This record gives sequence, structure tokens and C-alpha cells, in this order.
Amino acid sequence: MASAAEQLASNLNFAAFAKAEDLKKRIWFTIGALLVYRLGTYIPLPGINPDAFAHAFSSQSKGVLGMFNMFAGGAVQRMAIFALGIMPYISASIIMQLMTSVIPSLESLKKEGEQGRKIINQYTRYGTVLLALVQAYGISIGLEGGNGIVNDPGMFFRISTVVTLVGGTMFLMWLGEQITARGIGNGISLIIFSGIVAGLPRAISGTLELGRTGALSTSLILAIIVLAVVVIGVIVFFERAQRRLLIQYPKRQVGNRMFQGDTSHLPLKLNTSGVIPPIFASSLLLLPATVAGFSQTTNLPAWASTVLASLGHGQPLYMAFYAAMIIFFAFFYTAIVFNPKDTADQLKKHSGFIPGYRPGERTAEYIDYVLTRITVIGAVYLVLVCLLPEFLISATGVPFYLGGTSLLIVVSVTLDTVAQIQGHLIAHQYEGLIKKSKLRGGKRSR
Repeated sequence: MASAAEQLASNLNFAAFAKAEDLKKRIWFTIGALLVYRLGTYIPLPGINPDAFAHAFSSQSKGVLGMFNMFAGGAVQRMAIFALGIMPYISASIIMQLMTSVIPSLESLKKEGEQGRKIINQYTRYGTVLLALVQAYGISIGLEGGNGIVNDPGMFFRISTVVTLVGGTMFLMWLGEQITARGIGNGISLIIFSGIVAGLPRAISGTLELGRTGALSTSLILAIIVLAVVVIGVIVFFERAQRRLLIQYPKRQVGNRMFQGDTSHLPLKLNTSGVIPPIFASSLLLLPATVAGFSQTTNLPAWASTVLASLGHGQPLYMAFYAAMIIFFAFFYTAIVFNPKDTADQLKKHSGFIPGYRPGERTAEYIDYVLTRITVIGAVYLVLVCLLPEFLISATGVPFYLGGTSLLIVVSVTLDTVAQIQGHLIAHQYEGLIKKSKLRGGKRSR
């Protein structure tokens, strides 16, 4: 079966794609859904002055708001109906993952299979609504505190803002689920992906304009392009890298026949935590600067000003904290999403074992041993990818649009989307082979 799948994957071409009508419908549906999302990022909230808000946002564009604005495809900068984006759902999903490891009842639900997963997803939706309500109300209060941003402050504006922003987030959550079910999959990830790459053409044209005016040399722009290609290649390699543990199953006897034991592999990803560590680390580091920006009217103590200056982009203290927090969250989140004891119990339940290690506790210890060491490599890889733009900005002054976190998201979602399309093509070719075999069998029977 594996060799047949590999052969089919190697034969994927445009001719096979042209015949896959269902896949083309899924792609067109995905494109249409993403266009709806992009249109929503240009519809402003009712009751605000866009020019006044744009002026206020410009002073906060380097803080947490700037990062959220990139993930939301510019909706925060325009204070659109999708300004909250899909981040409340992402936060609720992470919180539920943490709670399933702490609360026994949720942990048992997680082990119940599809039914338990549906209940956890429903809890995640409730959590999304709660987080969106809190954030939307905070945004309405913050907008009223701005100078001339809100045309008619009051309770009506707050209620309308909360309803609009929460409704926008819930619509995006539903849209992501529709892309997953009726599109090419990875709906939530594709929404974030489209928001990030939406500003890429403008960033590229801005860089080329700097080269045309002589602010950047041609050799420096070419070096940046080559470096970007190399970094993307490194990300592809590490995101696909796995440590595969050999799993053996004992021989079994059925009647008078003895069947040879099977072998398989337990894949352990080098970067199990994904892009969560950089997102958490950058959010926490940008939070003090954002709070200080909102408190410009008050005089900060001298020590606070010194700390904030040291935590600015490109500063050694900022990079040190950034690296340390990425490493911490890489280990923390890996421990949350992968439990070696549960994996060892599942192997023991199905009579599988790792050669040289007894099933149960010894197997769990070995899996934890291997996972810890590959997580070290994964954490170092995340640190290097995320700090490289910071070093380049400090050394050359080139304004990079895609930072380490956003570049990781773009490359990872692209890889997953290509894998989804290949999966649909393989399924289509299998269906074609089955139909041909049935037709041949019918002709022979006649």
C-alpha cells in the first residue's frame, strides 16, 4: 500500500489535476471564502473616525497591535469588523489544550475519540465567545478614550462595537470550519495565512522603491533575496524532519497459521510545538511597550523608561529574553501536546513495543528521553529563525515585513496545503483505478 501511494504521488501532474473536478471545486470554494474574508477587513466599525484612528494606530504599530494587525490582514489598522480576527479562537484552543492536561474530566473526554473531540470543540467555541466579548469590550473602551476617534461615545457605541466584533470573529470561525469541510482543509490556518501575505506585495514594492531611490544597494537586495530562499529551505527541512522510532508487533497465530509480526514507526516531529513559542514570546515582550504607548500622558519612572528602551527591537536584552522565552515555550507546549506515558500505554494496549525496552514505564521513559533531545534542536532552530530578522534589521536597517513568526506560519501552512492537495489528487487517482478495475471485471463477466 505504501509503495503504491508513493508511486501515485510521484505521478501527480497537471493532467491529473485537470480531471479532479471535486478538487477544483474545493479550491474555488476556498478562494471565494478567503475573498469574503479579505473584503471584511475593509469594512470599518460603525461610529468611528477612520482618520483619527489611523493617526492613533501609527504610534502603536510597533507593539502588540502591530503584530495582531499583521495576523488580521490589516483589519486592526483599519478597525474593521474583522479586527479581532481569528485570534480569540486560537487562544481558546490553546487554553483548552492546557486544561485537558490539568482537568481529569476533560482528559477523559479527549480519550473518548470522535465524540469527546466534538464536546471539546464545543467548549472551545464557548471559550472563543467569552474571550471575544472581553476583548471587544476592551477595544470599545479604548476607542472611546482616544482623541476624536469615536463620533458619539456612550453605551450604544459599546454595545454595537461588541456585537460587531464578536460577530466578526464567530463568522471567521464558521468560515474556517467551512473551508476545512468543503474546501482544501486547514481553514483557520489559511485565514491567518491570507492575512499575513496580504501585505506582502506592498512590502516588496516598498523594498524595490528603496532600491530605486538608492536607499538600499542592489547587492544588498539580492543578498536578502538569496538569504530568504535559504531560510525558507531551512524551515521546510526542519518542519518536515522527524525522529522515527521503530515499533514491532509480536507474531500471532490464527488457527494453524503463524503470521509474522508487523513493524511500523512512531514519528516524533523535530518541532512539535510549531509556531506557538514565537507567538507567545513576541506577544509577552511587546506587551510592555504597548502599555507604555497607551500611557504616554503619564510620566514613567526613570527605571521603567530604561527597561522599555532595553526591550526595544534589536536591543541585546530584547533578543536574550526573546530566545529564552522561545526555548521555554517550546518545551512547555511540547509537554502539553505530547504525553509519552499515553503513547506508551497505547502501544502496550495494541501489543506494540520498542526493541530493547519493556512496554509501559520503560518505553515512556525512552520516548521522553528522545523527545527532550530533539526538542532542544527544535528550540534552537526556532530561536535562529526568529532572531535572524532582528539581527538583520539592527545591522542593515532594512524594514523586513515577514518576521520569524510570520515566515514560519507562511511556510508551514503552504506545506500543509500542498500536502492536502496531493492527498486529494491521490484519492482521486485511487478512485479512478477502482472504477477501471470494476469496469474490466464487468466486461469479463459478460
